[in-house]
Amino acid sequence: MEGKWVALNLMVIVLMASTLNVSKGLSICNMDEDGFSACKPSVTEPNPIDPSPKCCKAITGADLNCLCSYKNSPQLPLFGIDPILATSLPAKCNLTPPSNC
Repeated sequence: MEGKWVALNLMVIVLMASTLNVSKGLSICNMDEDGFSACKPSVTEPNPIDPSPKCCKAITGADLNCLCSYKNSPQLPLFGIDPILATSLPAKCNLTPPSNC
């Protein structure tokens, strides 16, 4: 269940960055706009795709403890992110979330 929160927070940040047209130089939890954009198609309906190598690389380099700080954000549904898809993202990238998340 804890890994699901990491993914949910990640996806909140993904869509917030995409929606707000975050500057190319901005990084959130060690992920830049390109990383967030690479993951977006994997967590949105109606035709989600498996995460790309670029998405998984971005998540692998992300600060998962930082992403955990977003785990209770109510924003996820507002950005069209499917929680089930979001929670499956780390597993699809062969990642294990931090134990404190």
